[in-house]
Amino acid sequence: MITRNHLPLAGVRVVDFGQQIAGPAVAMAMADQGATVIHIDPPEGPFWNDPANAVLNRNKICIRLDLKQEEGLTQALALIAQADVVIESFRPGVMQRLGIDFTALRQERPELITLSMPGFASNDALRRDWKATEAVVAATSGVFTDMGFNRVLMGLNPSFSPLPLGSSYAISLGAAAVALALYSREKSGRGDAIEVPISSSLMEGLCYNSIVIDEMPERYRTMREQEIAYRKASNLPLDMSYSDLQEFLDPFYRTYECADGRMFYCVCPSHRNHARRCLQVLGIYDELVAEGLPDVKNLYLPVDQWDGETSIGVYPLPKGWADKIAAKMKKAFLLKTSDEWGRIFGEGQIPGAPHKTTEEWVQLEHTNSSGLIVEVNDPEYGLMKQPGPLAWLEGVTDPLLHPQARTLASVDEAFDAFSAVDRSLTSDFAALRMAAPEGTKGWLDGLKVLDLTNVIAGPHSAAFLTRFGAEVIKLDPVTPLYDPLIGTMYTFQCGMGKKSALVDITTAQGREVFNRLVRSVDLVVINAPERQIRQLKLDHETLQAINPGVLFCRLDCLGGPDRGPMSDYIGYDDIIQAVSGIMSRFGGIATPEEHAHIGTLDVNCGFAAGFSIALALYLKHKTGQVTRARTSLSAVTNMAQLPYAYDFNGRAPFNEPSGRNALGNHPLSHFYPTQDGWIFIDASPAELDKLESIEGMKGISLASDRHAFLQASFKAATTNYWVDVLHSADIAAAEPLSMQQLRDKYSRVADGAVGIDKGSYAFSIYPDHPSGHRVTQIDHFAIRPSEAKIRAVTPVERFGHSTRDVLLSVGYSTADIEEMEASGIASMGWCDRLLPN
Repeated sequence: MITRNHLPLAGVRVVDFGQQIAGPAVAMAMADQGATVIHIDPPEGPFWNDPANAVLNRNKICIRLDLKQEEGLTQALALIAQADVVIESFRPGVMQRLGIDFTALRQERPELITLSMPGFASNDALRRDWKATEAVVAATSGVFTDMGFNRVLMGLNPSFSPLPLGSSYAISLGAAAVALALYSREKSGRGDAIEVPISSSLMEGLCYNSIVIDEMPERYRTMREQEIAYRKASNLPLDMSYSDLQEFLDPFYRTYECADGRMFYCVCPSHRNHARRCLQVLGIYDELVAEGLPDVKNLYLPVDQWDGETSIGVYPLPKGWADKIAAKMKKAFLLKTSDEWGRIFGEGQIPGAPHKTTEEWVQLEHTNSSGLIVEVNDPEYGLMKQPGPLAWLEGVTDPLLHPQARTLASVDEAFDAFSAVDRSLTSDFAALRMAAPEGTKGWLDGLKVLDLTNVIAGPHSAAFLTRFGAEVIKLDPVTPLYDPLIGTMYTFQCGMGKKSALVDITTAQGREVFNRLVRSVDLVVINAPERQIRQLKLDHETLQAINPGVLFCRLDCLGGPDRGPMSDYIGYDDIIQAVSGIMSRFGGIATPEEHAHIGTLDVNCGFAAGFSIALALYLKHKTGQVTRARTSLSAVTNMAQLPYAYDFNGRAPFNEPSGRNALGNHPLSHFYPTQDGWIFIDASPAELDKLESIEGMKGISLASDRHAFLQASFKAATTNYWVDVLHSADIAAAEPLSMQQLRDKYSRVADGAVGIDKGSYAFSIYPDHPSGHRVTQIDHFAIRPSEAKIRAVTPVERFGHSTRDVLLSVGYSTADIEEMEASGIASMGWCDRLLPN
């Protein structure tokens, strides 16, 4: 029987001072994996008084201490003296002022690992002392400004989203950082002091929204981008309606109404097979072919060499063909209900899903049977449905399906819990420190990885490891499955730091190449449903026969710790956004919209895979057990919806802010126009006395309409004035900035370093990028250890650039390689450049 003692972090002791979302959620992720976690609240209870605290504190022992009193501080320090990890999420300097100095504690116990999760970086002189709520971090980081092509065309700026995106990325990054530090400690005897700012995590998570590719070829501009450029050049208003906007969406990447009046999201762009299957199940493929639908064989040729004006499998389609295909698809979708189409698409291996609400997601048969939603008998709320784990290891999942409720305990009971932890496998850290070589190293120096992934989430998982020293070989097929926009342009972010090789592993000779590569690495990574794993012979037994001890990580769309009816459905970020309720919240139930950010869930799934890989590495090092690491887009959407993705008898209605006209959570947490711009204030009713003390705000506590009161008040002065006076009163507020403003201020020419020393924001400019374009990208700088090294990884290679070097490294001769190239087993490139023009 698998118990909590078999989980990878069993034996690890954690003290959790975290408040709000990110800090407690990292500790929750560790508690889910077997760590013994003591959560410490102040005497008055948690800062965020919400039912979501029952989720954040499951599997934890919760106590209250007054750190401002000698007794409480002494007890906290005594617990820390027994801990492996300490987590806090206050503003920089707060813990030290309370008497808990991480630097001093680590000097006394170098094996201690500390994690700090401030809203803004401790070296951000401008913002480090701001009251950094979720919305303030988002507004400052460009999230609410020019919020996607849809909102730009509608003229909605700023926009608002209640999703805690910053914290959701920081959860995965923080959990991965701690797990990697634990793994590294087993070899060096040294812990680390780690900082993961929420703002920097948010920037890494939204890396596809901040990247700039100068002089990008016109073939990659969508109809929406072309319309924005046309309207701006013609001085026309940006005032498009939702219904008119739909006609500027690619037919394979949009929402359709079904027979039941509900909406279905089709996501088949850029992949020739998916688009064809979609048209076939809709019954319109043959007639489109008869009407001349082109099918260009090699989409990596320059457009002027194509044998047609466009092709099935191209994104974006030109407007003429897009309109023709969309008109037929609209009629076809009206023939069945949204759930019927969901089953047809899922069983037909076609990406698409019905739009649902978060409430429906929490109650869905699949989420409950697969362990994406679990049940916990909470002492306050009774039987609760809660999000399942962020990551898991195959074969060690039963305790994850049955988490324990939070335990409200005394200080003595907390000490007893720490004393009861089995420490029989605890290493002799002092001896390890004596034996460990001098010098700063990365947590994953020497780790070799074979990356079989595609699109965004999978490639990000392997790319994430490179900053810590991992060496990654990216293996792709000789013939690409995706068109260059998704197949190549997205790799500008997720292909960094990798060697690229092209081999056809479906042939006998190519399979031998694969086997040799598996023997040469420590870890294999892929994104695919379990059905494909069996077809590709990537099951545990087969891989262990090739290389005993090799680890394996798999990401997918709808997978959970257990199987459910949708586990083998394929899909992308957008599909989970649709079925989990994110799109219905963002755009409104009747007019759902994709959340504005490319890779909203994809990138975080890559980070979460990093956490699962770290768990597998740690467990193998401690026990010798070889496991398969897992996470999914579905697991990650639960982190993005932590304030909402739960249910219990008597729960308040699921009526969080939604729709494109929402500008805040309530009148005190809202966008308001000022004399010269906009401001977001993020206050609570408990802070009305502070607002009363501010000139121009007196009388707000008695106002019958606080929204109208604040609207009139903010209009009377400039944004800078209001930001300054609100910050002086310790009220959370921010001016909404754009990504462009952040790039303009915080970009530098790539200098071979990671911009950890630059504050909360840091971009690198690559004037000689391998694509032939000048490219500006966010740095990999959200995880900031004090001891371990973070590498500035190299830009993405052209596909196939390293094929020869990779084959030579596993024993093939030059003659062998030439023969494989001649026979089509291997290739040196999909085309002669990284990004086809």
